[in-house]
Amino acid sequence: MTTSSREEILSARRIVVKVGSSSISGDNADQIGPLVDALAEAHGRGADVILVSSGAISTGMPYLKLDSRPTDLATQQAAAAVGQNVLIFRYQESLDRYGIVAGQVLLTAGDIENPTHRSNAERAMEKLLELRILPIVNENDTVATHEIRFGDNDRLASLVATLVRADLLVLLSDVDALYTMPPEKPGAERIGQVAYGDPLADVEVGSVGTGIGTGGATTKVAAARYAADAGTGVLLAATSQVAAALRGEFVGTWFDPRRTEPAH
Repeated sequence: MTTSSREEILSARRIVVKVGSSSISGDNADQIGPLVDALAEAHGRGADVILVSSGAISTGMPYLKLDSRPTDLATQQAAAAVGQNVLIFRYQESLDRYGIVAGQVLLTAGDIENPTHRSNAERAMEKLLELRILPIVNENDTVATHEIRFGDNDRLASLVATLVRADLLVLLSDVDALYTMPPEKPGAERIGQVAYGDPLADVEVGSVGTGIGTGGATTKVAAARYAADAGTGVLLAATSQVAAALRGEFVGTWFDPRRTEPAH
């Protein structure tokens, strides 16, 4: 079943949700609870739910006594190794309230591009979902080099959504929608829906992130287009809106998926 409009979100069979670093680490670590509430609600109605979560490096930073995101690869890898452990613990602690078990899945871009690794990742993910485990996916920062990184988890989320043939991809961040220009600019208007193939010629998309994560509106639009082209409906929304988003309420920006021709 392809979720072709936001009105069909409640009946989506397989959902991938991506959350950014700034939304669930540092001062916003307490947003993990409400996020898990929303994921558990969708899981409870029978949907397969996969979470793609950034935040390993930023979560690990305080344990390495770092005040700002490290720029050298080795320190990023060390922060990620510590932070990934803490992050999964926090998710599992919150999921325990619903009796849901998380499964950690760490991927590199090379895993997706290598046919054997891709097949293995797909098979493992399918088994986790079959067992009603909630996979939590992140980039494998401890082995990824600058050359083989996804670059941002928006891209990773769109690749995972395609890998598992998701009906719905929800890209969460600290911005509540796509706007006609960066939302802090006067005259910026929220875009409620993007038709499939719309070039967004009149939209000024900024690439500025928060300084904590690595993505921005540019990466989200690119990820949304990739998933939509594979037939997955995509919703851009704020992390604080996740419950409403997964109930199909009119929040964020909806990207229409490519229509798939019915089989004869």
